[in-house]
Amino acid sequence: MFDPNEKELYNSRLIDIYLKLLRSRYPGVDIDQLLTYAGIQTYEVADQSHWFTQKQVDLFYEKLVQMSGNTNIALEAGRFSASAGVLGVFRQYVLGMLTPASAYELMYKTAPNFTRSTTFKTTRLGPNKIEIVATPLEGVTEKPYQCENRRGLMETVVLMFNNTLPEVSHDECMFKGAPHCKYIVSWQMSRYFLLKRIRLCLTVGLTIGNLFYLALWSPSSTIIMLMILVSLVSILAIFLATTLQEKNEVIKNAVNSHESLEKMIEQTKINYVNAVVHNDISYVLSTCTTTPDVLNSVCSLLENRLDYDRGLILLANQDRSLLESRAWFGYTEPELEFVEKMSFNLKRDVSQGMFIVSFKEQTPFLINDILEVQAKLSPRSLDLARKMGARSFICCPIVSHEESLGVLAVDNKSTKRPLIQSDMSQLQVVAASIGSSLSNAELIESKVRQFNSLLLTLAASIDARDSMTAGHSAKVTEYAVGICQELCLPVEQTEVVRTAGLLHDYGKIAISDAILKKPSSLAPDEYETIKSHAQKTLDILKQVNFEGIYKEVPLIASSHHEKFNGFGYPQGLKGNDIPFESRIIAVADFFEAITSQRHYRAPMPIATALSLLVSEVGSSFDPKIVTAFFNYYAKANPAEGIVPASFLSRISND
Repeated sequence: MFDPNEKELYNSRLIDIYLKLLRSRYPGVDIDQLLTYAGIQTYEVADQSHWFTQKQVDLFYEKLVQMSGNTNIALEAGRFSASAGVLGVFRQYVLGMLTPASAYELMYKTAPNFTRSTTFKTTRLGPNKIEIVATPLEGVTEKPYQCENRRGLMETVVLMFNNTLPEVSHDECMFKGAPHCKYIVSWQMSRYFLLKRIRLCLTVGLTIGNLFYLALWSPSSTIIMLMILVSLVSILAIFLATTLQEKNEVIKNAVNSHESLEKMIEQTKINYVNAVVHNDISYVLSTCTTTPDVLNSVCSLLENRLDYDRGLILLANQDRSLLESRAWFGYTEPELEFVEKMSFNLKRDVSQGMFIVSFKEQTPFLINDILEVQAKLSPRSLDLARKMGARSFICCPIVSHEESLGVLAVDNKSTKRPLIQSDMSQLQVVAASIGSSLSNAELIESKVRQFNSLLLTLAASIDARDSMTAGHSAKVTEYAVGICQELCLPVEQTEVVRTAGLLHDYGKIAISDAILKKPSSLAPDEYETIKSHAQKTLDILKQVNFEGIYKEVPLIASSHHEKFNGFGYPQGLKGNDIPFESRIIAVADFFEAITSQRHYRAPMPIATALSLLVSEVGSSFDPKIVTAFFNYYAKANPAEGIVPASFLSRISND
């Protein structure tokens, strides 16, 4: 089936305008990264005969808004096309026209050279007013940003003539239910332009009139000289008036250009900061795999990189009944008493609080004076705002895949800097990044929960073979993780130990009950069978597609019976050749086994077990790991009165 999103609809010159805008005003944006995200090659943009699909330009604009921090960049790009050298081919057409109306007409006649998605119809409504109707072709689905870009382009035409923005009314829009977008563009022409036209008309009129008079009446030389003199004086007067007006226009434009340049420089600084902040947020959030990590990282960046006194992130709870505070920065200790308990009821339809409305309608708000909206707030919300000292604030919805997740809010209390539209645009980009990262974190957390559930199920399947050893794998894992924490190992390495600990005896699933549950000592051949569980663990787990940090889990789990002196099994590894994680599990497994009830013996007293563990230091176990286990066990079981100092001295002596 034909997919209109895959049809090439937009000429490369339209993308090139955006890139020129970025190079001029958004130096912090990584253009290569932007193009790569949209599946666009640099050489394709340079080729003026190349065309892009709707999907490509949508991806381009989606990433562009994120990286630039400007949600109105489509309109800005349309206006930017009036800059010298930016829209060269349009300027070649436009600057040769006598009026903006004729320029509009010709520009939209040439529109097929730039877009194949939409047809345009122009109708003059007056000398300084024109109607432009844009109708998408069948099967084409444009986006709202393209409507904004068209408005910017329409303003461009008049800007080329007199540096004054026209008025563009847009009551009929395809994104508000209309079958097309209708724009009514009206403008005021400058005096200079009008005087130029008068000068031209007067010159032509006087010349034709004089020639006509001379041809019909053949006047005397005196009359001819008088006519020439009057014509010259009239033309000179108009010329002087035009020149004077031109100078005034030049001075006015120079002042406007200077002001515009200052604003552009200031906006460029803002754009650069926004782009850098976005890149920082994208980089930091790309490493966050849990919701708390995402929230804490965002709050840290907002506090350190942006100019806001306080910030708050509220998220919907699991059943989406409450909007609850989850992370914050900048609040004083007394204020935290309220912030930590802050929540808003999402089930009350009558609630019109800004946080609730922003969440439900996915609309950002910039409130300059909370008194303006106090009538919409509940007494509780108004009282809370007063206690917090809030007067003006911004709140932006956190959305992912069209679903509201929460609200991001900031305000300035101590600096009293007024909050403006660019602040809200910046925070909308931040909120979008938060939404995406929260969704990714939830997906990862869901997979982790599934993975952990599978691990526990596998471990339980071993324990289910024998009620006597039920919980062995979980207890070994608890000890092993405690050793990791005592050794201050990285979270990733601890996670690997936890996984391998739960699966370290999985090969026993292939051992018969007659041997596994034998109530007396094992015969030599039976012992060899029991020992085979280590190799079976390796063989079984190798069939599982462990990736990333878990890649070595099969080897680690199967090596927990290797001994430090090289006399263990299944491979007879020695010292540092034994995986460090396996040496941790070995200590945990040994201690748990000798302190638990077995078919053939009673559990060993703790003091005896610790003494036996020490006796195996250097032969079976790594001294460093045994020391860590003693420290962990003493902290975890203070009531037992175990003082490991004597044992530790024995370890060091050994």
